[in-house]
Amino acid sequence: MLVNKSISLPELMQFMTLAVYVAAAAKQFGRLGALYQQTMGAAERVFEIVDTRSDLPDAPNAIVLKNVEGRVECQNISFEYNTGEPVIQDLSFNIDPGEVVAIVGPSGAGKSTIADLLLRFYDVDKGRILIEGHDIRNIKTVSIREITAMVPQETILFSGTIAENISYGRPGADISEVIEVAKAANAHDFIQACPNGYETELGEGGVGLSGGQRQRISIARALLKNPKILILDEATSSLDAASEGIVQEALDRLMKGRSTLVIAHRLSTVKNAHKIYVMDRGRVTESGSFDDLMRAGGLFEQLYKTQFRTQEAQ
Repeated sequence: MLVNKSISLPELMQFMTLAVYVAAAAKQFGRLGALYQQTMGAAERVFEIVDTRSDLPDAPNAIVLKNVEGRVECQNISFEYNTGEPVIQDLSFNIDPGEVVAIVGPSGAGKSTIADLLLRFYDVDKGRILIEGHDIRNIKTVSIREITAMVPQETILFSGTIAENISYGRPGADISEVIEVAKAANAHDFIQACPNGYETELGEGGVGLSGGQRQRISIARALLKNPKILILDEATSSLDAASEGIVQEALDRLMKGRSTLVIAHRLSTVKNAHKIYVMDRGRVTESGSFDDLMRAGGLFEQLYKTQFRTQEAQ
């Protein structure tokens, strides 16, 4: 047709370009069926999770906590994951408003389970856990978690900006508030050094950040939430000495004026706790201040000296 001058060269080029676009669109249209099936399968899985009912539903007369001061009481609680294998046995302790209470002991003593029970991921088998004098089984679960913040050993960060990860503690927070808590958490300087500052995109799990940096973002998130009850679950155990010092300083600011439960592996981090409870095989074997427990010459002193020698050897 070009030789016979039925069409011009520009018209031929237009036709070829259009043919490429049509072919690509037709190929994409053919993939819609497969994409539809994938989407429906994924949606089914998502709604299966969303529609799952809690194994621990709220009681019909469950209350919403108001005017919370941060008083926590554990009264003779016992718990076991598997029948006949007790994890916690007849455990009792109190946290008064603004007080720092530490739970220490060897691995497998049941320390982290206490945090799960306090947040009502599980219910106790015996005894009671009270917040402001109310059994937590008679409090709306969302109310318990609104007044509580937790800084775990393994920080959970999401794909998104640094600012978004911090504001997860209180969605809708102003950027000025985010910056304020980041400064208090000793995180502002390293965030400012990132390529886009607070708008720097993080990969899933905080890829690209060190353990200490991830932990400081977690602390900033907890500060933004401004909880009445704070749980620190092995918050510095995976950090090196240099990072631990920076994070511990931020934690001291976070604990100020809050009822705090410290679950500690590094015993040097609990020196300033008001009360320390030593757990072994689900039971409290010793309690008192740091100095009292060191003078007592019991399990706490043995653990501390063993840990101190290990750190010196390293």
